[in-house]
Amino acid sequence: MRVEPVPEPPYVYHYYPRPRPKVVVKRDLLPSLVVALTTFAFGLPAAYLWSWLAPAQLKIVSAQDSKFYPIGVESYHRLDALMVFVLIGLGAGVITGIATWLLRQRRGPVVMLGMTAGSFAAGWFAQFLGGTLAAGAYPMPSTIKANDTLLVAPALETWWGIMAWPLGAALAYGCCAAWNGLDDLGRRLG
Repeated sequence: MRVEPVPEPPYVYHYYPRPRPKVVVKRDLLPSLVVALTTFAFGLPAAYLWSWLAPAQLKIVSAQDSKFYPIGVESYHRLDALMVFVLIGLGAGVITGIATWLLRQRRGPVVMLGMTAGSFAAGWFAQFLGGTLAAGAYPMPSTIKANDTLLVAPALETWWGIMAWPLGAALAYGCCAAWNGLDDLGRRLG
């Protein structure tokens, strides 16, 4: 039994690979700086929100050494203040990452680095200013005697909470970039 050869179609496919898009650096530097400064500016409302939401600690003044000691489980509020700050930072980071991704003409590593640097600076600014705002909301009385109970302003005792904002921003931006299947991240479509 003989099989007849299949005739070649009248059209022929020619594959011409497109050159890979180049990373645009010089044109994206100014927008990257604008993204970083805008993100940094949002540290102010984040600081205000943290100082409003973070719980104060109820402490008693010791008769022996005049130091403040938490009453009961009030020392847990140290962790509560940190977790409120981390949640605010993660939420702000996700919003920052998605908002930066929506700048279609500027997608790429340069703007992502500017966003991450601005997010880190905003987290630092929010921690610094939030502590100042919280201290102003819970002023210390002028005279303190032994066995007085006081509401002490919440404080962030570690700097690790600063990392929540840039982590959330980079994660959101990275997920959007991974979801996009285009080599140039869709810059040419904008």
